[in-house]
Amino acid sequence: MTMTQKITVPFPDIDIEAIRRRAWQVPPAREVTGEEREALMSRIKQLLKEQNAVLVAHYYTDDDLQLLADETGGCVSDSLEMARFGHAHPGDTVVVAGVRFMGETAKILNPEKRVLMPTLEAECSLDLSCPADAFRAYCDAHPDRTVVVYANTSAEVKARADWVVTSSIAVKVVQYLHERGEKILWAPDRYLGSYVQKVTGADMLLWQGSCIVHDEFKAKELQKLRAKYPEAAVLVHPESPDDVIKLADVVGSTTQIINAAREMDNPVFIVATDNAIFYKMKQAAPGKKFIEAPTGGIGASCGSCAHCPWMAMNGLENLAHTLETGENEVHIDPEVGKQAMVSLNRMLDFAEQLKQQATGEANIASPA
Repeated sequence: MTMTQKITVPFPDIDIEAIRRRAWQVPPAREVTGEEREALMSRIKQLLKEQNAVLVAHYYTDDDLQLLADETGGCVSDSLEMARFGHAHPGDTVVVAGVRFMGETAKILNPEKRVLMPTLEAECSLDLSCPADAFRAYCDAHPDRTVVVYANTSAEVKARADWVVTSSIAVKVVQYLHERGEKILWAPDRYLGSYVQKVTGADMLLWQGSCIVHDEFKAKELQKLRAKYPEAAVLVHPESPDDVIKLADVVGSTTQIINAAREMDNPVFIVATDNAIFYKMKQAAPGKKFIEAPTGGIGASCGSCAHCPWMAMNGLENLAHTLETGENEVHIDPEVGKQAMVSLNRMLDFAEQLKQQATGEANIASPA
């Protein structure tokens, strides 16, 4: 937030360090190899077919889960495209490998389908740092502001919002609102919010949440690594700290980072996002080298090694168990889901209008 903005209600006290400690205590899925791995992969493929189910996996999940999604006609993507793919797919069941808010988003957009997850205990620090009750109270205290929330939030938070955005469309949505003279209340990621604010010049109140993985990237260590690899391009997700973003050659969403690796001529890329994205980056740009941006160095407290511990809870064993038992089904209060659908649909309609405008078919109009 800017120094000139008047805050009439204290910002809720969010203990990010407690969330961080909680994450580092999460047990990862058991690693399986050899014959056990092959048997589980074969079993999961059979169960998906028998249940007319489709597997959608986030870029930050284990390589085997991404491979399974690819090999079974599923989808590996960001959280919104996962949900949209599940909606368009004719299957009766959508299986979401990711964290809980992703399963909720899939259920919001697919209320008529069964939505399963390998585990319902996989959280997100951004979601946890934006509890619905505190968020609603803060929004109510600022009724003059348009509420824009990142997709990394609960169904209840989405239901209170006017707009939901992903990192790929956040700048365009806020720019559109800013040009209409609207003031923004943004949640929950303070770094993405700060980046959007600087790009657009919008009047924004920023909720002070952060991603425990991206928060650990270190600018000074990144500068040293860049000096070691002068031929490298630095690709940074905007959930990263401001001083890391300033060092980027490309700032973008997961999909935009993958596309940059494919399209840029650099032989080496230093990547400031979850390292599980390397699976798709290597497919997109074979022969190129990918290096994790540093999470160590002065002031480091990272226990993630650039990988989300909650994402690491997804594995072949619990995926197979979920399909065999029907456990870990995602449920959302129908009324909450309907309200959340409104803010999600605003973004989807806006994205479609942008697409049409790019082809000269439409002008941006005010979404309903």
